Amino acid sequence: MDRLYRTQLVNSLWGFRPLTLVGTTDKLENPNLTIVNNILHIGANPPLAGILFRPPVVERHSLENILETGFFSLNHITNSFYRKAHQTSAKYDRAQSEFEATGLEAEYKDGITVPFVKESPVKVLLEYTDRKEIELNGTVLVIGKVIEIFLDEKILNKDGFIAHEKAGVITGAGLDAYYETNLLHRLKYARPNQPPQEL
Repeated sequence: MDRLYRTQLVNSLWGFRPLTLVGTTDKLENPNLTIVNNILHIGANPPLAGILFRPPVVERHSLENILETGFFSLNHITNSFYRKAHQTSAKYDRAQSEFEATGLEAEYKDGITVPFVKESPVKVLLEYTDRKEIELNGTVLVIGKVIEIFLDEKILNKDGFIAHEKAGVITGAGLDAYYETNLLHRLKYARPNQPPQEL
């Protein structure tokens, strides 16, 4: 296959994936922001999430910042600012703030040095806990522990479920396709010999 065709095919093969903006700073607290579509839920107790980074054969500002400072933020993307979020994937110079370059607004919380995206309805602070190098292709899985969650309580159900579609949170496929979401149904915990039931 042609290299570009194969890349597009495989990147879109897995269908819809979560999108988020990763906020970091370097040791001098210079902000950095990048879009990722490979967040991995690792567990709920303790609450862990992973990000898979491309091989560090060139500068990977976000990865380097996480390893230097030990903290990062994840910020969900909505239909109101996905174009700006997409622009953070451009290869900006280390000294250039993606917030300034794209028009997104950095938000800082008391006692936290990493930036959040003000426009995001769901913001999560994570502390770096581990990294795993994938020998097969040189990618790096960074694992973080959830420290704090900031969200609009209007999208938080009484049982703790976050209704992302109410906030306009979007999803993606491949590296360049963005989709809005709609809830079909929530189903009760599955049990043997019982048909699926709606909550």
